[in-house]
Amino acid sequence: MKLLLTGLSHHTAPVEVRERLAIPESVLADALRMLLQIPGSDEAMILSTCNRVEIAVTVQSSDAAEGVRRFLAERNQSDPASLEAYIYELSDRDAIRHIFRVAASLDSMVVGEPQILGQMKAAYAAAHELGTLHGILDDVLTRAFGVAKRVRSETEIGRSAVSVSYAAVELARQIFGSLKGKTVLIAGAGKMSELAARHLHRSGCDRILVTNRTRRRAEEMAALFQGEVIDYDAWKPRLAEMDIVLTSSGAQDYILRKDEVKRAVDKRRNRPMFVIDIAVPRNVEPSVNELENVFLYDIDDLGKAVEENLKTRQKEAEDAEQIIDGEIDRLLNRWKAREVAPTLVKLQQQLDEMARAEMERVKGKLGTLTPQQEEALAAYTRGLLHKVAHGPLTEIRRAAALPDGEETIALIRRMFRVEE
Repeated sequence: MKLLLTGLSHHTAPVEVRERLAIPESVLADALRMLLQIPGSDEAMILSTCNRVEIAVTVQSSDAAEGVRRFLAERNQSDPASLEAYIYELSDRDAIRHIFRVAASLDSMVVGEPQILGQMKAAYAAAHELGTLHGILDDVLTRAFGVAKRVRSETEIGRSAVSVSYAAVELARQIFGSLKGKTVLIAGAGKMSELAARHLHRSGCDRILVTNRTRRRAEEMAALFQGEVIDYDAWKPRLAEMDIVLTSSGAQDYILRKDEVKRAVDKRRNRPMFVIDIAVPRNVEPSVNELENVFLYDIDDLGKAVEENLKTRQKEAEDAEQIIDGEIDRLLNRWKAREVAPTLVKLQQQLDEMARAEMERVKGKLGTLTPQQEEALAAYTRGLLHKVAHGPLTEIRRAAALPDGEETIALIRRMFRVEE
């Protein structure tokens, strides 16, 4: 039985190709059934996300790989030749390594992001419910989830911000400690400020105020967090209420100046204020950073933090690769041990039968024996044969863990006449 993985990802294909080949959840069951109709296929799972479309199958021979490629092309009305530049195909150990790396987020666009593991678990659950997982592939995926857990717990790969919006939240935590109960003002309702607001809300900031030149957009964003809308010409007088101010306005000049922030901080009795300026051009006068108890970070400051965190994650990824190598070896050794188990059992049975036969032959020559004599003879016969067998049995177990161990096992089978 072979494990095959066929797919494409952000590493090999542009977004328009990934979109065309994506397999939506509504047709996933039909797609899995079609994969099991490929001659020789036994198991199947499909992982389809915005960054990858991957099909894992177990088959009797590698010939089925052509059937998987044809499946991808026919489902999306594409010429198979047109996909060759984007598709990768992996088998056995390489396929296992890839699945483990995807689960551990080492193959993601942002290394260490947590979403892919949830997406893989959902794909596994869908295939399992349909009955297209029950053997080797099921074993690999179950182990992959364990590997991902080890990587998360034994490395720091997922513990540093690698997006500008989340880096802002981490900096806020460093300033305030806990963000619970902090008041946030969002000035400008763009996509990046929405992402930052989501992170801040999840981190405990339960009071979020939104202002924007277009009030309707401010209302839409505020509704996401049960927030409050402030008219655009009325937010500065309330600046002293704010622990965190995030600006993302499209204004071409500063919307917040040093003297305005100074007045607000004075009213706050020097309680710290964190100002995050993620606008280009900048919304906040840079000299604001000169004020005591005011912490101003712009897009470049956040970008540097993200760059450092990415370097940290890359170093952690090296440790994660070592975990994966060890887990692959452990899984393959377990499979090999499982494969040779019947040989060990048959060889042991064969020796026991030889011992019994030899006992009966010797007893016929020795005449009547006492129970004690019979037991002593049986023990001697068994012991002698087991000593003879100890070497071959040990060698079979040792060979099972070696890449070329099949030849040794086959030789011992022939020597002891152990049938397949």
